[in-house]
Amino acid sequence: MAEGIQGRIRRRRVFSERKDILNMYNDAELVKRYRLDRAGILLVTDFVRDAITPPTGRNRAIPAELKVITTLRYLATGKMQLCNGDDIGMTQQAASKMITQTLDALVTPPAAFISRFVKFPRMQDEIRQRKAEFREIANFPEVVGAIDGTHIRIVAPREYEAEYINRKNYHSINVQVVFDARYRILDVVAKWPGSVHDSRMWNECGLKEGFENGTIPRNCHLIGDSGYPSQPWLLTPYLQPRTEIQEAYNRAHKRMRCVVERGIGQLKRRFHVLHGEVRVSPAKTSQIVMVCAALHNLCKERNLDLPDEPDIDQQQLEDRPEEPNHIQPFVPDGVQGGILYRDNFATLHFQPEQ
Repeated sequence: MAEGIQGRIRRRRVFSERKDILNMYNDAELVKRYRLDRAGILLVTDFVRDAITPPTGRNRAIPAELKVITTLRYLATGKMQLCNGDDIGMTQQAASKMITQTLDALVTPPAAFISRFVKFPRMQDEIRQRKAEFREIANFPEVVGAIDGTHIRIVAPREYEAEYINRKNYHSINVQVVFDARYRILDVVAKWPGSVHDSRMWNECGLKEGFENGTIPRNCHLIGDSGYPSQPWLLTPYLQPRTEIQEAYNRAHKRMRCVVERGIGQLKRRFHVLHGEVRVSPAKTSQIVMVCAALHNLCKERNLDLPDEPDIDQQQLEDRPEEPNHIQPFVPDGVQGGILYRDNFATLHFQPEQ
């Protein structure tokens, strides 16, 4: 009998030692491992502290700072196994739960994290500054942002699997992103399956609605490639330039469009989770993209360096030949007006020098 009772006695739980990450590493080491310095990590934690702080101190409850650090490590590396073991001091299962909880909190409106760091300029002072920064690149006036789509590879989803197969024949979500001339993200949409064309994402996004209803001031333009419809606020290249004015417009347009390509490259270099196959659901992948976009802008705000990896060479981007867009964009009503607007814009601003 005594032996039976003794056999039912619960074994004492053995806890892994948790590391005091914020005091173990200096700012340079924190940035290398987590992409943020100490102050930046604490800033992110303050946005979600109430949502992720455990209500009790029993069972060695995990503090909010460690949950944020674990999430940052995952986003920086894309490898769940690097969030446990000697690095953080917890099981992979525990790390996964913390990352899910933290991502949920960061994208939930009460936290206001995404809207704090990703926002399109609406005030005239902000708009003038963005235009001036773009004009320095190629003397192309009145532009506040460059738009493009990028595919984030995902594991095959359980539902609507075929819709996520993109034209390169792998599963992805298609992400629309707008960068300013300093590679800060002004707008991001991360909800569409990989089969959806860039032009459809644009025609159903809130940013386009802002241009149409006037909440975005007049004389603001985006730069986009030929996959987008030409509109009075979205300037696309001439597919077959026939005049010196159109050729000059295209040359400047191409230099401007390099901004979004380099910006996407910087985003994926900073957060390697976006480089490989994201092995979570499409909805969770969308959360990851949104959080990475906001964190990228926070890094820019804090002047934190990118990882030591080769950058995309500006001259190589400009010298690269145009890739033909074999998928025709969805053409909305009024696109002819956009083409005429582009003609007038080019004639006004790209006259050949006498």
